[in-house]
Amino acid sequence: MTRESEPTSNNINLCGSLSSVSVRRQQPQRMHSATSTMSVKDMPVKEAPQELQQATLAPAPTPKSSAARIASGLGWIDRLLPLLIFIAIVLGIVIGKYAKDVDRVLEGASLNGVSIPIVVGLLVMMWPILTKVQYERFPAIFSSVLIWKHIAWSLLINWIIAPFVMLALAFATLPDQPTFRDGVLLVGIARCIAMVMIWSTLAGGDTNYCAILVIINSVLQMVLFSPMSLLFINVISKGSIRLQYGKTAIDVLIYLGIPLLAGVVTRFGMRALLGEKRFEGPFLTWFSPLALIGLLYTIILICMQQATRILSHIGIVFRVMVPLALYFAIMWSLVFALFNWLSRKRGIAAGYDYDKAVVQSFTAASNNFELAIAVAVAVFGVGSDQALAATLGPMVEVPVLLALTYLSVWFQGKLRWGTKEENEAAAAAAGAPAPV
Repeated sequence: MTRESEPTSNNINLCGSLSSVSVRRQQPQRMHSATSTMSVKDMPVKEAPQELQQATLAPAPTPKSSAARIASGLGWIDRLLPLLIFIAIVLGIVIGKYAKDVDRVLEGASLNGVSIPIVVGLLVMMWPILTKVQYERFPAIFSSVLIWKHIAWSLLINWIIAPFVMLALAFATLPDQPTFRDGVLLVGIARCIAMVMIWSTLAGGDTNYCAILVIINSVLQMVLFSPMSLLFINVISKGSIRLQYGKTAIDVLIYLGIPLLAGVVTRFGMRALLGEKRFEGPFLTWFSPLALIGLLYTIILICMQQATRILSHIGIVFRVMVPLALYFAIMWSLVFALFNWLSRKRGIAAGYDYDKAVVQSFTAASNNFELAIAVAVAVFGVGSDQALAATLGPMVEVPVLLALTYLSVWFQGKLRWGTKEENEAAAAAAGAPAPV
Protein backbone atom coordinates (compact mmCIF):
# COMPACT_ATOMS: atom_id res chain seq x y z
CA MET A 1 0.00 0.00 0.00
CA THR A 2 1.28 3.42 -0.88
CA ARG A 3 1.60 5.74 2.07
CA GLU A 4 0.96 9.40 1.67
CA SER A 5 1.84 12.30 3.88
CA GLU A 6 0.09 15.58 4.28
CA PRO A 7 1.70 18.99 4.20
CA THR A 8 2.62 20.79 7.33
CA SER A 9 0.53 23.43 9.04
CA ASN A 10 2.38 26.12 7.13
CA ASN A 11 0.24 25.19 4.12
CA ILE A 12 -3.08 24.52 5.79
CA ASN A 13 -4.75 27.03 8.00
CA LEU A 14 -7.41 26.45 10.61
CA CYS A 15 -10.28 27.16 8.29
CA GLY A 16 -9.24 24.25 6.10
CA SER A 17 -8.08 26.59 3.33
CA LEU A 18 -5.11 25.47 1.30
CA SER A 19 -2.35 27.56 -0.13
CA SER A 20 -0.90 24.43 -1.69
CA VAL A 21 -1.99 20.92 -0.90
CA SER A 22 0.07 17.94 -1.91
CA VAL A 23 -0.64 14.33 -1.13
CA ARG A 24 2.65 12.72 -1.85
CA ARG A 25 4.89 9.81 -1.13
CA GLN A 26 7.83 11.17 0.78
CA GLN A 27 9.83 11.00 3.95
CA PRO A 28 8.11 12.29 7.10
CA GLN A 29 7.89 16.02 7.42
CA ARG A 30 10.46 17.90 9.42
CA MET A 31 9.59 18.12 13.09
CA HIS A 32 8.73 21.72 13.84
CA SER A 33 10.98 23.13 16.51
CA ALA A 34 9.32 25.03 19.32
CA THR A 35 11.89 27.68 18.54
CA SER A 36 11.12 27.98 14.84
CA THR A 37 8.94 30.60 13.20
CA MET A 38 5.65 29.61 11.65
CA SER A 39 3.33 31.31 9.17
CA VAL A 40 -0.02 30.40 7.67
CA LYS A 41 -0.90 31.78 4.24
CA ASP A 42 -4.23 33.48 3.83
CA MET A 43 -6.82 32.02 1.52
CA PRO A 44 -10.62 31.82 1.73
CA VAL A 45 -12.14 28.48 2.69
CA LYS A 46 -14.13 28.22 -0.51
CA GLU A 47 -10.94 27.89 -2.58
CA ALA A 48 -9.84 24.62 -0.95
CA PRO A 49 -11.53 22.16 -3.34
CA GLN A 50 -10.12 23.90 -6.44
CA GLU A 51 -6.63 23.95 -4.96
CA LEU A 52 -6.93 20.30 -4.12
CA GLN A 53 -7.37 19.45 -7.79
CA GLN A 54 -4.03 21.09 -8.49
CA ALA A 55 -2.15 18.95 -5.98
CA THR A 56 0.92 17.08 -7.08
CA LEU A 57 2.42 13.72 -6.30
CA ALA A 58 6.14 13.89 -5.61
CA PRO A 59 8.42 10.97 -6.36
CA ALA A 60 9.28 8.65 -3.52
CA PRO A 61 12.68 9.22 -1.93
CA THR A 62 15.39 6.67 -1.57
CA PRO A 63 14.30 4.29 1.21
CA LYS A 64 15.86 4.88 4.59
CA SER A 65 15.07 3.64 8.05
CA SER A 66 12.25 5.53 9.74
CA ALA A 67 14.45 6.63 12.62
CA ALA A 68 17.10 7.94 10.25
CA ARG A 69 14.57 9.82 8.14
CA ILE A 70 13.06 11.52 11.18
CA ALA A 71 16.43 12.38 12.69
CA SER A 72 17.64 13.84 9.40
CA GLY A 73 14.79 16.36 9.45
CA LEU A 74 15.33 17.57 12.99
CA GLY A 75 17.12 20.69 14.10
CA TRP A 76 19.89 20.25 16.63
CA ILE A 77 17.69 21.47 19.48
CA ASP A 78 15.00 18.91 18.62
CA ARG A 79 17.59 16.14 18.51
CA LEU A 80 18.94 17.08 21.93
CA LEU A 81 15.55 17.76 23.58
CA PRO A 82 15.06 14.26 25.08
CA LEU A 83 18.57 14.36 26.54
CA LEU A 84 18.09 17.90 27.85
CA ILE A 85 14.83 16.97 29.57
CA PHE A 86 16.38 13.84 31.12
CA ILE A 87 19.31 15.93 32.39
CA ALA A 88 16.88 18.50 33.81
CA ILE A 89 14.95 15.80 35.73
CA VAL A 90 18.12 14.20 37.15
CA LEU A 91 19.69 17.57 37.95
CA GLY A 92 16.57 18.74 39.77
CA ILE A 93 16.37 15.60 41.91
CA VAL A 94 20.09 15.72 42.77
CA ILE A 95 19.97 19.41 43.73
CA GLY A 96 16.78 18.93 45.73
CA LYS A 97 18.27 16.00 47.63
CA TYR A 98 21.69 17.39 48.49
CA ALA A 99 21.46 21.19 48.39
CA LYS A 100 20.62 23.00 51.61
CA ASP A 101 17.51 25.12 52.15
CA VAL A 102 15.92 24.20 48.82
CA ASP A 103 12.44 24.00 50.35
CA ARG A 104 12.88 27.30 52.15
CA VAL A 105 13.97 29.06 48.97
CA LEU A 106 11.25 27.60 46.74
CA GLU A 107 8.44 27.88 49.26
CA GLY A 108 9.44 31.24 50.69
CA ALA A 109 7.20 33.09 48.26
CA SER A 110 4.20 31.68 46.45
CA LEU A 111 1.41 32.83 44.17
CA ASN A 112 -1.93 31.16 44.82
CA GLY A 113 -0.21 28.10 46.29
CA VAL A 114 2.57 27.70 43.71
CA SER A 115 6.21 28.70 44.24
CA ILE A 116 7.02 32.06 42.62
CA PRO A 117 10.15 30.70 40.82
CA ILE A 118 8.01 27.93 39.28
CA VAL A 119 5.34 30.44 38.28
CA VAL A 120 8.01 32.51 36.50
CA GLY A 121 9.20 29.44 34.59
CA LEU A 122 5.67 28.53 33.50
CA LEU A 123 4.99 32.06 32.26
CA VAL A 124 8.30 32.31 30.39
CA MET A 125 7.63 28.90 28.81
CA MET A 126 4.31 30.07 27.37
CA TRP A 127 5.20 33.62 26.32
CA PRO A 128 7.00 32.87 23.01
CA ILE A 129 4.46 30.20 22.02
CA LEU A 130 1.54 32.59 22.46
CA THR A 131 3.44 35.34 20.64
CA LYS A 132 3.47 33.19 17.48
CA VAL A 133 -0.32 32.76 17.41
CA GLN A 134 -1.88 34.69 14.52
CA TYR A 135 -4.58 36.51 16.45
CA GLU A 136 -5.27 38.75 13.47
CA ARG A 137 -6.74 35.71 11.70
CA PHE A 138 -9.23 34.78 14.41
CA PRO A 139 -12.25 36.59 12.90
CA ALA A 140 -11.83 34.68 9.62
CA ILE A 141 -11.21 31.44 11.49
CA PHE A 142 -14.37 31.68 13.58
CA SER A 143 -16.43 32.48 10.50
CA SER A 144 -15.80 28.96 9.19
CA VAL A 145 -18.17 26.14 10.10
CA LEU A 146 -15.17 23.79 10.27
CA ILE A 147 -13.81 25.32 13.46
CA TRP A 148 -17.10 24.73 15.28
CA LYS A 149 -17.01 21.10 14.23
CA HIS A 150 -13.53 20.72 15.72
CA ILE A 151 -14.54 22.57 18.89
CA ALA A 152 -17.39 20.09 19.35
CA TRP A 153 -14.96 17.19 18.99
CA SER A 154 -12.61 18.80 21.51
CA LEU A 155 -15.37 19.31 24.09
CA LEU A 156 -16.50 15.69 23.80
CA ILE A 157 -12.98 14.29 24.06
CA ASN A 158 -11.60 16.57 26.76
CA TRP A 159 -14.52 17.04 29.12
CA ILE A 160 -16.41 13.75 28.87
CA ILE A 161 -14.16 10.95 27.61
CA ALA A 162 -10.72 11.91 29.02
CA PRO A 163 -11.65 12.37 32.72
CA PHE A 164 -13.43 9.01 32.81
CA VAL A 165 -10.46 7.30 31.16
CA MET A 166 -8.22 8.66 33.94
CA LEU A 167 -10.81 7.61 36.54
CA ALA A 168 -10.82 4.02 35.24
CA LEU A 169 -7.01 3.85 35.12
CA ALA A 170 -6.63 5.34 38.62
CA PHE A 171 -9.00 2.80 40.19
CA ALA A 172 -7.49 -0.09 38.22
CA THR A 173 -3.90 0.68 39.26
CA LEU A 174 -4.28 2.37 42.68
CA PRO A 175 -7.26 0.65 44.36
CA ASP A 176 -5.49 0.61 47.76
CA GLN A 177 -4.03 4.15 47.60
CA PRO A 178 -6.96 6.59 47.84
CA THR A 179 -4.86 9.67 48.61
CA PHE A 180 -2.47 9.17 45.71
CA ARG A 181 -5.46 8.24 43.53
CA ASP A 182 -7.11 11.59 44.32
CA GLY A 183 -3.97 13.39 43.17
CA VAL A 184 -4.03 11.45 39.90
CA LEU A 185 -7.70 12.34 39.42
CA LEU A 186 -6.91 16.04 39.83
CA VAL A 187 -4.40 15.71 36.98
CA GLY A 188 -7.00 13.98 34.78
CA ILE A 189 -9.67 16.60 35.38
CA ALA A 190 -7.37 19.57 34.72
CA ARG A 191 -7.37 19.99 30.94
CA CYS A 192 -4.19 21.31 29.38
CA ILE A 193 -3.88 25.04 28.72
CA ALA A 194 -0.11 25.38 28.41
CA MET A 195 2.32 22.68 27.35
CA VAL A 196 0.04 21.37 24.60
CA MET A 197 1.21 24.40 22.62
CA ILE A 198 4.79 23.12 22.81
CA TRP A 199 4.00 19.52 21.83
CA SER A 200 1.72 20.63 19.00
CA THR A 201 4.34 23.01 17.63
CA LEU A 202 7.08 20.36 17.76
CA ALA A 203 4.89 17.86 15.88
CA GLY A 204 3.86 20.36 13.18
CA GLY A 205 0.33 21.10 14.40
CA ASP A 206 -1.71 24.18 13.56
CA THR A 207 -0.81 26.80 16.19
CA ASN A 208 -3.88 28.96 15.54
CA TYR A 209 -6.18 25.99 15.91
CA CYS A 210 -4.36 24.92 19.07
CA ALA A 211 -4.60 28.40 20.59
CA ILE A 212 -8.37 28.48 20.07
CA LEU A 213 -8.85 25.11 21.78
CA VAL A 214 -6.58 26.23 24.63
CA ILE A 215 -8.59 29.41 25.15
CA ILE A 216 -11.90 27.53 25.12
CA ASN A 217 -10.59 24.92 27.57
CA SER A 218 -9.37 27.72 29.83
CA VAL A 219 -12.81 29.31 30.02
CA LEU A 220 -14.48 25.94 30.60
CA GLN A 221 -11.91 25.12 33.28
CA MET A 222 -13.05 28.07 35.35
CA VAL A 223 -16.60 26.72 35.26
CA LEU A 224 -16.16 22.93 35.25
CA PHE A 225 -13.03 22.11 37.27
CA SER A 226 -14.61 22.58 40.70
CA PRO A 227 -17.83 20.59 40.16
CA MET A 228 -15.99 17.82 38.30
CA SER A 229 -13.43 17.57 41.11
CA LEU A 230 -16.22 17.26 43.66
CA LEU A 231 -17.93 14.59 41.55
CA PHE A 232 -14.82 12.49 40.91
CA ILE A 233 -13.14 12.85 44.33
CA ASN A 234 -15.97 13.34 46.83
CA VAL A 235 -18.73 11.28 45.20
CA ILE A 236 -16.96 8.57 43.17
CA SER A 237 -13.64 8.21 44.99
CA LYS A 238 -15.17 8.94 48.44
CA GLY A 239 -12.47 11.50 49.18
CA SER A 240 -12.78 14.94 50.72
CA ILE A 241 -12.02 18.15 48.89
CA ARG A 242 -13.21 21.74 49.06
CA LEU A 243 -12.83 23.86 45.96
CA GLN A 244 -13.96 27.34 45.07
CA TYR A 245 -14.68 28.75 41.65
CA GLY A 246 -12.73 31.90 42.48
CA LYS A 247 -9.47 30.06 43.17
CA THR A 248 -9.76 27.99 40.00
CA ALA A 249 -10.45 31.09 37.93
CA ILE A 250 -7.41 32.82 39.42
CA ASP A 251 -5.17 29.85 38.58
CA VAL A 252 -6.36 29.91 34.96
CA LEU A 253 -5.87 33.66 34.73
CA ILE A 254 -2.32 33.35 36.06
CA TYR A 255 -1.12 30.50 33.84
CA LEU A 256 -2.93 31.50 30.67
CA GLY A 257 -4.06 35.12 31.08
CA ILE A 258 -0.65 36.63 31.84
CA PRO A 259 1.31 34.93 29.01
CA LEU A 260 -1.63 35.41 26.65
CA LEU A 261 -1.66 39.15 27.31
CA ALA A 262 2.13 39.27 27.00
CA GLY A 263 1.96 37.33 23.73
CA VAL A 264 -0.67 39.62 22.20
CA VAL A 265 1.18 42.78 23.24
CA THR A 266 4.53 41.42 22.03
CA ARG A 267 3.14 40.25 18.68
CA PHE A 268 1.33 43.43 17.70
CA GLY A 269 3.83 45.76 19.34
CA MET A 270 6.92 44.22 17.74
CA ARG A 271 5.22 43.84 14.34
CA ALA A 272 4.40 47.54 14.39
CA LEU A 273 7.92 48.43 15.52
CA LEU A 274 9.96 46.06 13.34
CA GLY A 275 7.67 45.31 10.42
CA GLU A 276 6.28 41.93 9.35
CA LYS A 277 9.48 40.59 7.75
CA ARG A 278 11.83 41.44 10.61
CA PHE A 279 9.33 40.24 13.22
CA GLU A 280 8.79 36.82 11.57
CA GLY A 281 12.50 36.44 10.87
CA PRO A 282 15.21 37.72 13.21
CA PHE A 283 12.97 38.60 16.16
CA LEU A 284 11.19 35.25 16.49
CA THR A 285 14.42 33.39 15.78
CA TRP A 286 16.07 34.94 18.84
CA PHE A 287 12.96 35.23 21.02
CA SER A 288 11.56 31.69 20.58
CA PRO A 289 14.28 29.80 22.54
CA LEU A 290 12.82 31.29 25.72
CA ALA A 291 10.12 28.58 25.49
CA LEU A 292 12.70 25.80 25.77
CA ILE A 293 14.61 27.62 28.51
CA GLY A 294 11.39 28.07 30.49
CA LEU A 295 10.47 24.40 30.04
CA LEU A 296 13.82 23.07 31.29
CA TYR A 297 13.95 25.59 34.14
CA THR A 298 10.45 24.59 35.30
CA ILE A 299 11.24 20.88 35.19
CA ILE A 300 14.38 21.40 37.29
CA LEU A 301 12.48 23.39 39.94
CA ILE A 302 9.59 20.92 40.19
CA CYS A 303 12.02 18.02 40.64
CA MET A 304 14.01 20.02 43.21
CA GLN A 305 10.88 20.74 45.22
CA GLN A 306 9.75 17.11 45.39
CA ALA A 307 13.14 15.33 45.35
CA THR A 308 13.10 14.17 48.97
CA ARG A 309 9.56 12.83 48.84
CA ILE A 310 10.17 11.12 45.50
CA LEU A 311 13.24 9.28 46.76
CA SER A 312 11.65 8.33 50.09
CA HIS A 313 8.48 6.96 48.41
CA ILE A 314 10.11 5.44 45.36
CA GLY A 315 7.86 2.36 45.29
CA ILE A 316 4.57 4.23 45.30
CA VAL A 317 6.05 6.84 42.96
CA PHE A 318 6.49 4.19 40.27
CA ARG A 319 2.97 2.91 40.91
CA VAL A 320 1.53 6.41 40.48
CA MET A 321 3.45 6.81 37.24
CA VAL A 322 1.67 3.80 35.72
CA PRO A 323 -1.86 5.31 35.33
CA LEU A 324 -0.36 8.62 34.21
CA ALA A 325 1.79 7.04 31.50
CA LEU A 326 -1.06 4.81 30.35
CA TYR A 327 -3.43 7.77 30.21
CA PHE A 328 -1.12 9.91 28.07
CA ALA A 329 -0.43 7.05 25.63
CA ILE A 330 -4.03 5.80 25.41
CA MET A 331 -5.67 9.20 24.89
CA TRP A 332 -3.13 10.26 22.28
CA SER A 333 -3.42 6.98 20.37
CA LEU A 334 -7.23 6.90 20.37
CA VAL A 335 -7.64 10.49 19.20
CA PHE A 336 -4.85 10.36 16.60
CA ALA A 337 -6.32 7.15 15.15
CA LEU A 338 -9.82 8.67 15.16
CA PHE A 339 -8.76 11.75 13.21
CA ASN A 340 -6.73 9.73 10.72
CA TRP A 341 -9.84 7.61 10.12
CA LEU A 342 -11.94 10.78 9.71
CA SER A 343 -9.37 12.14 7.26
CA ARG A 344 -9.63 8.98 5.16
CA LYS A 345 -13.44 8.93 5.26
CA ARG A 346 -14.36 12.62 5.09
CA GLY A 347 -11.26 14.19 3.61
CA ILE A 348 -8.87 17.05 3.94
CA ALA A 349 -11.38 19.45 2.40
CA ALA A 350 -13.66 18.72 5.38
CA GLY A 351 -10.92 19.89 7.74
CA TYR A 352 -9.56 16.51 8.81
CA ASP A 353 -5.84 16.62 8.13
CA TYR A 354 -2.59 15.90 9.92
CA ASP A 355 -2.04 19.25 11.62
CA LYS A 356 -5.54 19.12 13.16
CA ALA A 357 -5.10 15.49 14.25
CA VAL A 358 -1.89 16.47 16.05
CA VAL A 359 -3.57 19.31 17.94
CA GLN A 360 -6.59 17.24 18.99
CA SER A 361 -4.49 14.25 20.10
CA PHE A 362 -2.05 16.30 22.17
CA THR A 363 -4.86 18.39 23.66
CA ALA A 364 -6.56 15.16 24.77
CA ALA A 365 -3.37 13.62 26.15
CA SER A 366 -1.99 16.70 27.91
CA ASN A 367 -3.07 18.01 31.30
CA ASN A 368 -2.85 21.26 33.21
CA PHE A 369 -0.37 20.11 35.84
CA GLU A 370 0.06 23.72 37.03
CA LEU A 371 -3.58 23.84 38.14
CA ALA A 372 -3.53 20.29 39.54
CA ILE A 373 -0.42 21.02 41.61
CA ALA A 374 -1.75 24.38 42.79
CA VAL A 375 -5.08 22.90 43.93
CA ALA A 376 -3.47 19.85 45.55
CA VAL A 377 -1.01 22.04 47.49
CA ALA A 378 -3.63 24.59 48.51
CA VAL A 379 -6.28 22.03 49.57
CA PHE A 380 -4.23 19.10 50.92
CA GLY A 381 -0.87 20.74 51.75
CA VAL A 382 2.57 20.77 50.12
CA GLY A 383 3.63 17.57 51.89
CA SER A 384 0.48 15.60 51.06
CA ASP A 385 0.22 12.43 48.98
CA GLN A 386 -2.14 14.25 46.64
CA ALA A 387 0.44 16.99 46.00
CA LEU A 388 3.16 14.41 45.30
CA ALA A 389 0.91 12.54 42.85
CA ALA A 390 0.03 15.79 41.06
CA THR A 391 3.72 16.73 40.88
CA LEU A 392 4.53 13.43 39.19
CA GLY A 393 2.18 14.46 36.36
CA PRO A 394 4.66 16.67 34.46
CA MET A 395 7.56 14.32 35.25
CA VAL A 396 5.71 11.58 33.38
CA GLU A 397 3.97 13.78 30.82
CA VAL A 398 7.10 15.49 29.49
CA PRO A 399 9.07 12.39 28.38
CA VAL A 400 5.96 10.47 27.22
CA LEU A 401 4.53 13.30 25.12
CA LEU A 402 7.97 14.17 23.78
CA ALA A 403 8.22 10.58 22.51
CA LEU A 404 4.75 10.95 20.99
CA THR A 405 5.86 14.03 19.04
CA TYR A 406 8.45 11.86 17.30
CA LEU A 407 5.79 9.20 16.72
CA SER A 408 3.48 11.83 15.21
CA VAL A 409 6.10 12.86 12.67
CA TRP A 410 6.75 9.22 11.82
CA PHE A 411 3.02 8.54 11.32
CA GLN A 412 2.68 11.64 9.14
CA GLY A 413 4.66 9.87 6.46
CA LYS A 414 3.39 6.35 7.12
CA LEU A 415 -0.37 6.97 7.13
CA ARG A 416 -2.59 8.20 4.32
CA TRP A 417 -4.23 11.57 4.90
CA GLY A 418 -7.28 12.42 2.81
CA THR A 419 -9.93 10.33 1.08
CA LYS A 420 -9.14 7.90 -1.70
CA GLU A 421 -10.80 10.27 -4.18
CA GLU A 422 -8.66 13.20 -3.03
CA ASN A 423 -5.50 11.16 -3.40
CA GLU A 424 -6.59 9.85 -6.81
CA ALA A 425 -7.31 13.41 -7.97
CA ALA A 426 -3.89 14.53 -6.75
CA ALA A 427 -2.22 11.61 -8.49
CA ALA A 428 -4.12 12.23 -11.73
CA ALA A 429 -3.13 15.89 -11.74
CA ALA A 430 0.50 14.85 -11.43
CA GLY A 431 0.22 12.12 -14.04
CA ALA A 432 1.29 9.50 -11.52
CA PRO A 433 -0.28 6.14 -10.70
CA ALA A 434 -3.24 6.42 -8.33
CA PRO A 435 -2.47 5.39 -4.78
CA VAL A 436 -4.02 2.21 -3.43
